[in-house]
Amino acid sequence: MNNSLPESLYTADQVRQLDHVAIHQQGIPGFELMTRAAGAVLSTIVRHWPQAKTLLVLCGAGNNGGDGYMAAKLAKGQGLRVSVLALKNPAELEGDALTAWQACVDADVVIRPYDSSQSLGADVVVDAMLGTGLCGHVRGDYEAAIKRLNHLASPVCAVDIPSGLCADTGVPLGEAVKAGVTVSFIGLKQGLMTGLGPEYCGELVFDDLGVPEPVYQAVPSGCRRISLGQFRGWLSPRRRAAHKGDFGHVLLIGGNHGMPGAIIMAAESAIHCGAGRVTVVTRKRHLAPLAVRCPEVMGVSVKRRSGPGSLADGKNVMVIGPGLGRDDWGLRLLQDALAAQCPVVLDADALNLLSDHPHLLKGRKSPIIFTPHPGELARLSGLDIPTIQNNRFAALADSHRQLTALTVGAQPELTLLLKGAGTLLFDGQHTALCPDGNPGMAVAGMGDVLSGVIGALLARGLEPFKAAQMAVWLHASAADEVVAGQGETGLRATELIPVIRRRLNFIIDN
Repeated sequence: MNNSLPESLYTADQVRQLDHVAIHQQGIPGFELMTRAAGAVLSTIVRHWPQAKTLLVLCGAGNNGGDGYMAAKLAKGQGLRVSVLALKNPAELEGDALTAWQACVDADVVIRPYDSSQSLGADVVVDAMLGTGLCGHVRGDYEAAIKRLNHLASPVCAVDIPSGLCADTGVPLGEAVKAGVTVSFIGLKQGLMTGLGPEYCGELVFDDLGVPEPVYQAVPSGCRRISLGQFRGWLSPRRRAAHKGDFGHVLLIGGNHGMPGAIIMAAESAIHCGAGRVTVVTRKRHLAPLAVRCPEVMGVSVKRRSGPGSLADGKNVMVIGPGLGRDDWGLRLLQDALAAQCPVVLDADALNLLSDHPHLLKGRKSPIIFTPHPGELARLSGLDIPTIQNNRFAALADSHRQLTALTVGAQPELTLLLKGAGTLLFDGQHTALCPDGNPGMAVAGMGDVLSGVIGALLARGLEPFKAAQMAVWLHASAADEVVAGQGETGLRATELIPVIRRRLNFIIDN
């Protein structure tokens, strides 16, 4: 992920508010912002495709189309061979968009009405058809043009947002442009970074168009991008006189019949992330492979229908779920974990069991971190997977309310983490998004490693929401580092563990 991108993420409505404040309170003319946006687009094209000689710009209505007209004018001024296809009759344009069209005409840029028989061939195609104000599915010439663009060999540069993509959710509204590069302005749209958004926007470039800081102070964002820079000071270097008791004791529970690997991976990641002590509660037959793989970890076996009991005493955090299974053994362990008076991380089968036994949350007062993927969240919340993926932000907030209600007034500190492309986190007040990670992570064991990292950071004293944010970033960025050297195919969850350790130490030492 490009760490030069801003941390604040906005909805389409919030970006419109930013525009309004910039124009009406800071006195920046709308046409000036349009001209700056066009310059940012052209600079991006020259930087990414320096050999390009021909440019085709598809312009719609409104400010998005106006940006396109101005980009065409500026490109011609720099010697490119430029043509424009208008999907909106210029006679129907208004305001700054009309002014931009007239400037394009005055510069003798070739402008023709869009026709499906026309060639879309050019060294680079600029998508300036539909902006963030799109409501409902794309139709008519816009739909046809988008389909054609997505079959072109030429690269596509999207202006502000790929046409047809919802700025708030990252969901295509019917058809949407699959851009090679998207240049976003003033406020970075949250939908570009989660769900299908990254697949459609390609590489993200951001330009604030010189908008001053008071504009951003006037319109707070509702979501923050997780980045390396925010972690400074969260964890301190170890004192020279430190001992293992200073770094917490993590109890991990799981590893039912036939599933020793999950809990072993969770334990290994916890010990690598600096937990002072790690104990695993599992089936007896799994103690030997645990000792061989990770001798630093203590192991305890629990028989059928008997929970860990006093084993929870003295533990700073519990992680339950990796390889837990959904039988009576796993259910009893989950009951005991949720009764413990320490933070609990729920993953995998702990979430599945909880969806069948939601009453287990009643009266829970200590912090809980839920780590579902969309399928697990669907079982927990009663929402179906398409509904969740069509608006991951809304599904996260709705599910958080439901889970909080199940505690029946106890109001524990509850953090909900929704995995997937652009992992989201919500604690009831704040939303965070991790844009790092890659498709190579779609493999068994990734969630087990993540749960161990979260447990270790909690044990080391981080607040739940902070621990979840740091863990998600460490996990995803480590995967990106491994993939950068070896490729996505064949990525294994255990490959991340030493990289996570190195990245964590970098954060602490810097």
